Amino acid sequence: MHTVSRRNFLVGTAAAAAQAGVAAALPRNAAQTPEAKPARPNIVIYHSDQFRWDFVGANGLNGSTHTPHLDALASEGTNFTRAVSNQPVCGPSRASLLTGRYATETGVWRNGLGMRQDLPTLATELRKAGYTANYIGKWHLAPASEEQGGGTGPVAAGHRGGFLDFWEAANALEHSSHPFEGAIWDRDGQKISFADQYRVDFITDRAEKFLRQKHEQPFLLVISQLEPHQQNDLGRMVGPKGAAERFIDAHVPEDLRGLPGDWHKQLPDYYAACESIDGSVGRLRKVLDEEKLSGNTIFVFTSDHGCHFMTRNQEYKRSAHNSSLRIPLLMAGPGLEPARQIQEIVGVIDCAPTLLEAAGVVVPATMQGKSFWALARDAKARREWPNRALIQISESMTARAIRTPEWTYCVADPTGATNQPASENYHEYQLYDQRNDPHERVNLAGRKEYREIANELCGELVEMIKQSSESAPTIAPAKLYP
Repeated sequence: MHTVSRRNFLVGTAAAAAQAGVAAALPRNAAQTPEAKPARPNIVIYHSDQFRWDFVGANGLNGSTHTPHLDALASEGTNFTRAVSNQPVCGPSRASLLTGRYATETGVWRNGLGMRQDLPTLATELRKAGYTANYIGKWHLAPASEEQGGGTGPVAAGHRGGFLDFWEAANALEHSSHPFEGAIWDRDGQKISFADQYRVDFITDRAEKFLRQKHEQPFLLVISQLEPHQQNDLGRMVGPKGAAERFIDAHVPEDLRGLPGDWHKQLPDYYAACESIDGSVGRLRKVLDEEKLSGNTIFVFTSDHGCHFMTRNQEYKRSAHNSSLRIPLLMAGPGLEPARQIQEIVGVIDCAPTLLEAAGVVVPATMQGKSFWALARDAKARREWPNRALIQISESMTARAIRTPEWTYCVADPTGATNQPASENYHEYQLYDQRNDPHERVNLAGRKEYREIANELCGELVEMIKQSSESAPTIAPAKLYP
């Protein structure tokens, strides 16, 4: 079993060698000399679906969470404690993660749509720099129809976002599998089935197989798990067999208590599924140790959105609340110091430019996100960081929101339309005070004593909407207290 001190030593020595970033690393085929800079780092993104940020033990808010491996990751690297999803639903969030663009610019402003094939992605840009781009698990970025290369069967190569090397995935894993049986497809469209095995463990097996291969080039690997997301056709979360019983009397997060929803039924399995994800992370990091890859691998753990257990609307996300927006974002590896907590607000849209900078690869000018690579190391960078995020919401409503350290301000199309990526007219819908009401119990929209704050946030939101390539909308003030 690896130890924290051993990996800290490996990470520390690699970080010291790569302090200028691995940005000036030699080309892949260049001769190595004692003065040569280190090779570009491998990048592993472990992506869990619908994993709440406060279910990571290192975030210190949940006494029932059992995540020792994620906690170790946080202690050995950087924990971005106020990371948010810029579009809290599966496909749109993933599109933003990989392209560094807002969901409305990727073609995936709601689930079931295919990501634009002309956009630079994290995979395409790293491949240009000599990386292999590899993907395992849930994709959710191909068109929904089989004829267009998506659906529940194999994903056509043109819809893989540049992941053209090792590929074992399903476009909609929740439809091609169940928690203990199902299938994914390899790059040639051959089915890989599993049975009598928990889905998290199956995906982890495939990732371990990849990591134990011989690697001639630096690699990008995305491991995309479905858990702890609900199994759609069963209408519930499903943990490993027998595991949920350990969480029958588990902690209930403050933002759920007293609100209608299905948390009282779902939390035990949700906890159990999160625990399984943690075990998977620990297992794969141990493989990286054993294969002597840890010292030059940036390991990222994150999610596409959170989960509010039907307390805020009729499903699990798609709202401007912390329970939907806030996601775990942990990063460790060369260039990252241990035990850092960064409280500035960063979004999934910022991840692709960040990882490109970490790899020493030029960030395409078309990416709308901003690299936060310097935030972990440079106090000046923290002072200059914008520290706010634009949120787009679809499917439950057509809405826009701005999240700052102090406030969440959300506006929505008053017609209730959900068949459009954006609206020209919004109405003030929600205003939450994050300092005094972090569990968002009291909606302050429409209260006259908050009119000045709402006006200021409205102006900032309009500017951010324009910067996202949308036209400036009209926003009507709330007239009534909620």
